[in-house]
Amino acid sequence: MVDIGRRSLLGGATAGVAAGTLAARARAAAAPDIVIGAVYPLTGNAAPIGHDAQIALALEADIINGHYDVPMLLGQGGGLPALGGAKIKLVFADSQNSPQIARTEAERLITEEHVVAIIGSYTSATAVTISQICNRYEIPYISAENSAPSLSQQGLSWFFRPSPTDFDFSKSMFDFFAAIGKKTGRPVRSVAIIHENSVFGTGSAEIQAALAKKAGIKVLADISYQASTPSLAVEAERLKAANADVVMPSSYTSDAILLVRAMHDAGYAPKAILAQDAGFIDPAFFKAVGPLGEGVMSRSSFAIDAVEARPAIPKVNAMFQARDAGKNLNDLTAREVTALQVLADAINRAGTTRNTALQAALRATNIPGNQTIMPWVGIKFDATGQNTEGNPVIQQYQNGVWHTIFPFDVATAPAVWKVGT
Repeated sequence: MVDIGRRSLLGGATAGVAAGTLAARARAAAAPDIVIGAVYPLTGNAAPIGHDAQIALALEADIINGHYDVPMLLGQGGGLPALGGAKIKLVFADSQNSPQIARTEAERLITEEHVVAIIGSYTSATAVTISQICNRYEIPYISAENSAPSLSQQGLSWFFRPSPTDFDFSKSMFDFFAAIGKKTGRPVRSVAIIHENSVFGTGSAEIQAALAKKAGIKVLADISYQASTPSLAVEAERLKAANADVVMPSSYTSDAILLVRAMHDAGYAPKAILAQDAGFIDPAFFKAVGPLGEGVMSRSSFAIDAVEARPAIPKVNAMFQARDAGKNLNDLTAREVTALQVLADAINRAGTTRNTALQAALRATNIPGNQTIMPWVGIKFDATGQNTEGNPVIQQYQNGVWHTIFPFDVATAPAVWKVGT
């Protein structure tokens, strides 16, 4: 009887332990999803950008949720460990590239989908309205690829931008001009600035004009045009007449295509084009303009060729290619991957989705650059929510591939430099 009782007790204890283990596993498996909103143009002229953003963000969510063993922060998968393995769930909304629609969709995500944060949004004009709605409802807005400096000067306490601003990007352009002029003996003496007339283009042009004046470089043209214009033929003729050493456009994709084609039709081949990213790094731009895109330079926050310093790049890029018709990561999609990584890290460190705890965790962010796919020193936010350690690079499209050409110590190819020849 004693033996039977002991066996019964042991059996009961064993069963209890097993049941407890199963219950714990069930609780872990049932950890609620972390719902994050993303607002992008999914229809209209900018829909290809939104499509790529969807793939980039979904890829990073898969890396965090799955088991891909990528050598970067949260690359080992399994969900967010501090929240019982909770998985990231993305809910996308279509801004149609309209600031008003972006505002409405952001509010819907917050009030109906109950997202804990929003990522977005490609254009700085849509970022203005989204960031203000997020501030009103006191949830974080992670500005993935919006670059207008004014966004972090709105006095919003729920705004966070891992990427550099157009001031940082433009400064890197003029640093490049000084360095390449010294290296080749063929300095930049003049520029022509052309930009679309929203917050992105206007802010970019103002910064570039000021930096040119400071550098003693003449601005031979400063041309503003209506965004999504049907023609840039007149503007191309003005650029041809100016014949500056470097054309500096701040244009989204459809405008970038129009501009390059219009310059070609006008019989004008600039000595150099150094773009403020945006449309000039979109694969759709190069598909549309073909060989006219050869030699285009752009500032960038991403360097796909920095594989030695950032060992996660090859694996993440291969995963992106498999999901997006063989496309490589670019400056926009790499920033979108990083934006979700930064947000997920903050949620994990907070150990909760409570808004104030998440805000505090974002403010305390300190991610070394080598834990990301970006060539940055790291990610730390100042009081305005701006990353202070995001250093840009200059790249050039050579023989169908982007190469980093500046800073020279991280360059993977020399610049093809026609200024002064």
